[in-house]
Amino acid sequence: MVQPAADIPPTPVSLKASPTPDCTNGMQFVTDLTVPDGALVARGAQIDKRWQVKNTGTCNWDQRYSLVLIAGTELRLANKQALYPARSGTEAVIRMLLTSPMSPGVYTSAWQAFNPDGEPFGDVIYVQFQVN
Repeated sequence: MVQPAADIPPTPVSLKASPTPDCTNGMQFVTDLTVPDGALVARGAQIDKRWQVKNTGTCNWDQRYSLVLIAGTELRLANKQALYPARSGTEAVIRMLLTSPMSPGVYTSAWQAFNPDGEPFGDVIYVQFQVN
């Protein structure tokens, strides 16, 4: 004997989300736009450093991405900065306003991009100058 459809208990359906592929992070240094390596800078001067970079990964950079000082002098700037937002495949200008030390010498400040999980990626960007 066949039961009417109303009396058949529903079969549970297990829905699984389709996996979303993880994106990859990448940053390529393109060129220095200001303060070329070895530039002479006055003591205590404000330095407007700009780098042209390209987002070579498949992830879009948003407010969760950062630049972290990995070597050299802080130059009166916090050692963690926001990374300029950029969509995958586009170029962006990274800008930092630094202050040169009061003591003469050669100074370098190197920065690395970090993803939201705290993992470094891409080319290291740096500023190098001489205080006279």
